[in-house]
Amino acid sequence: MENNEESPILYVQMFGNFSLTWNGKSLLGTTKSSETQFAYLMQQVLHNRENGVSREQLGQILFEDRDVSDLNHAMRTVIYNAKKKLKAAGLPDVNYIEQRKGVYFWTKEIPVHEDAAEMERLWREAEAAEDPGQKLELYLEACHSYTGEFLGFQSSSIWAARESRRYRKIFCACMEGAVCLLREQEDYFRMEKIGLYAAKVHPLADWETVTMEALVGMEKDEEAVRFYDDTVELYLQEQGLRPSDRLLELLDRLGTRIEHQYEVLDLIQMQLTEEGEEKEDTGEPEVRGYLCSYPIFQGVYRMVERMMERGGQSVYLMLCTVVDSKGNPMKDGTVLAELSERLKEAIGQSIRRGDAFTRYGKGQYLVLLINTTRENCKILQRRINEHFVVRRQRTGVQYHVNSVACTPHGERL
Repeated sequence: MENNEESPILYVQMFGNFSLTWNGKSLLGTTKSSETQFAYLMQQVLHNRENGVSREQLGQILFEDRDVSDLNHAMRTVIYNAKKKLKAAGLPDVNYIEQRKGVYFWTKEIPVHEDAAEMERLWREAEAAEDPGQKLELYLEACHSYTGEFLGFQSSSIWAARESRRYRKIFCACMEGAVCLLREQEDYFRMEKIGLYAAKVHPLADWETVTMEALVGMEKDEEAVRFYDDTVELYLQEQGLRPSDRLLELLDRLGTRIEHQYEVLDLIQMQLTEEGEEKEDTGEPEVRGYLCSYPIFQGVYRMVERMMERGGQSVYLMLCTVVDSKGNPMKDGTVLAELSERLKEAIGQSIRRGDAFTRYGKGQYLVLLINTTRENCKILQRRINEHFVVRRQRTGVQYHVNSVACTPHGERL
């Protein structure tokens, strides 16, 4: 942060961690120091500089549900200690926190630059601007002012959670406004950059679609496919979610555009063939099933549905889920990650080469079993268990099996 030596400014960071900086010196900036009465007091009076904060609200935040015999005396003590700390930090000796009719205000003698207030100002100016170029720059500047959740470490605080939602909506509005203008200008370079930034500061909110659209627009096809695969894996790992419809739509657009140079059919066929490495005979069972990403699994499933219209194959879809000792699906943790990897290996060693499987969520796999019977599905489950369960392991696998019915147009998986 820059400081003006002629008129020092108190810099206040509300996004992400809470911090105060004066003349290049940090007054506080660690998570632990941000959860003190001094920090709570400063957050209130600095964030509510215009309207102030009432005695009742401030007392509730400073002392919560504690039984304080003399609330006014306790508040005066907290404010007195805060003033001593501010003076010791080098701030001018003024009345930092003023009280007027039961409402506390930050003094106007010391100017403040707060990131949250700055973002809101830029957003309002962008909304009012008529020139598209000026509007875009204001939107982008507002987006970059947002560096994380508003007091994200205080999610249990009602007022902080409320403000966090409000600023998140402002950030989304700025993003949507900026992306709309960038799309009109076909400025895909900056669209890619702001998409990557949004996904970093507001993760798992589908901002990857902005980056994906930019890559498709710039015809960076291979990079777009890699980015798509990485995004799908991220969402599956973090939330157990499938890719959004928008991301799938962009992938479809990409797929229809990809063209390959003319090559002889034999070479093309070699490139299409599944790659594999020759392994020494160690006596260990090799992975035989076809492990693929979810989009590819989805394509295989739909192709199988179409093939069933012409033949009489019996196909089953199986969902395998890691469960705890009580039979409940496991949700998170390093143990689940280890068990999920073991389940992947167990499935791959148990199914046939003509069967396919994919990761569906945390500790979950989908298996497509082609030309088999329900009885064989039960046999397969026993084989998976034999590979998965070791010693006196109390966790297990829960199975759900459905027949893949032949439909005129195929159902969306």
